[in-house]
Amino acid sequence: MHIGTIHLKNPFILAPLAGFSDIAFRMLCREYGAGFCVSEMISSHGLAYRQEKTIEMLQSHPDERPISMQLFGNDPEIMGEAAAILSEYPVDIIDINMGCPVKKVIKKGSGSALMKTPVLAGQIIRKVADNTKLPVTVKIRSGWTHQNINAPEFAAMAQDHGASAITLHARTWSDGFSGKPDWNVIAKVKKAITVPLIGNGDITCREDGQAMMKKTGCDAVMIGRAAIGAPWIFGENYSSPSIPFRLKALKRHLQLIEQFFTAEKVVAKCKNQAGRYFKGVHSGASIRQKIYETNTFAELKEMIESLG
Repeated sequence: MHIGTIHLKNPFILAPLAGFSDIAFRMLCREYGAGFCVSEMISSHGLAYRQEKTIEMLQSHPDERPISMQLFGNDPEIMGEAAAILSEYPVDIIDINMGCPVKKVIKKGSGSALMKTPVLAGQIIRKVADNTKLPVTVKIRSGWTHQNINAPEFAAMAQDHGASAITLHARTWSDGFSGKPDWNVIAKVKKAITVPLIGNGDITCREDGQAMMKKTGCDAVMIGRAAIGAPWIFGENYSSPSIPFRLKALKRHLQLIEQFFTAEKVVAKCKNQAGRYFKGVHSGASIRQKIYETNTFAELKEMIESLG
């Protein structure tokens, strides 16, 4: 599979996850085989105004390339300006978020709200594409509601305005993250476009992804929430990894956090992520409790080391 000139060796891709898809987690997922990873949502306004916290989100490393950075916003000019700035960094793909269902994003007319305004969405895609030499991808949903399924037409419009690939989360805005994704919409979008299509929605293992590609014809799949605490999902499938296997992955994750962040400043986030590694395993609840009782990053590391 190619996105523009970018060749992907693995069709399993890390989705943009607010609060999770930072450089440490992206690096970890790449080490476990992810075809590429997408950053957390980056505010186009924050980037255009070069706000410090926004610029910090652009941190990357050569070993994680190819890397996709995701922009969100609803102003074509600002989005174009942000794309030009982003192109100055070691980035390989620019993704445009037109699928986020979160209220604080929607109320500003961004994210999946753009599914209701395809003319504006087209202007945004064109401005971004005109302001970068990088391939531009667009992440969308099936539609606003089940009465307004417009993903096939919207995807075709995005392609016509310069998108090099489309990612479809096969739920509507009204679904949020509940209900079952409708794979039939993915199949319809695949028939409506000629650029690569990435399917998304409740992929919990490699078998799920392979089934989605076989049934819908999509070229790749994007894995989101199921990758949290389970970065190995991108490589060989482990239906129930052992505690030592999970510990090895977690220790590497903590090592990467130390490498790229002031670990003590993100200790709450670290504990949340560390706890996810023991979800659904025997004695997992007691391990998570011990994790949450630690107060510093040093204590967290020591506690994890004590497990083996």
